[in-house]
Amino acid sequence: MRALVVLSGGMDSTTLLYDVKNKGYETYAISFNYGQKHAKELEFAKKTCELLKVPHKIVDISFFAELAPSALTVASWQIPEGYYTDETMKQTVVPNRNMVLLSLATAYAISIKAQKLFYGAHAGDHPIYPDCRKEFVEAMKKAIYLCDYHTVELEAPYIDLKKEDILNIGLKLGVDYSLTWSCYKGGQKACGRCGTCTERIEAFKKVGVKDPIEYEVEIEWE
Repeated sequence: MRALVVLSGGMDSTTLLYDVKNKGYETYAISFNYGQKHAKELEFAKKTCELLKVPHKIVDISFFAELAPSALTVASWQIPEGYYTDETMKQTVVPNRNMVLLSLATAYAISIKAQKLFYGAHAGDHPIYPDCRKEFVEAMKKAIYLCDYHTVELEAPYIDLKKEDILNIGLKLGVDYSLTWSCYKGGQKACGRCGTCTERIEAFKKVGVKDPIEYEVEIEWE
């Protein structure tokens, strides 16, 4: 069975790519440049696909930043620091991003006759990102299933999992997390202060493993 994975280059979608491939699917990946400041994540997505020998398409929709401004896409907006639960983190919501990305991914899935479309929404995303809620996933499942005579099933297998749960899955699968990028600031090193860095660091600490990437700030792993 053929499957397409929406791959950002971050921890969750990279783990999902390994997971889907490990389950025996004929696996493809698609990534998007939607004008994000941390577009360097796409470099990591590409490296992972080369490592796993997964066919990979990167699609430029950078114009989307003009339609859906966010701290992730507007140069003059500062990336907020702190925890995802902080009210300021809502500034990183890119309006309707996942509906757009999933719609485009569905078109590609249909064209390559994939039966499954996977994306890595997880429980930690729900409070901040409305397009990672179960209700959204269920609505998109139905729309994607009905949109063409070649049926595609949307799957979000991590929807009830926390970051550390996904990390545990990835460690068992041998995911190379040095080839992932999470930081929203997109600098030479991960900042270690933005919401996605904070969440990533905490996941590694809870699992008791040192993150293989470099941070601008010193992290006490023990």
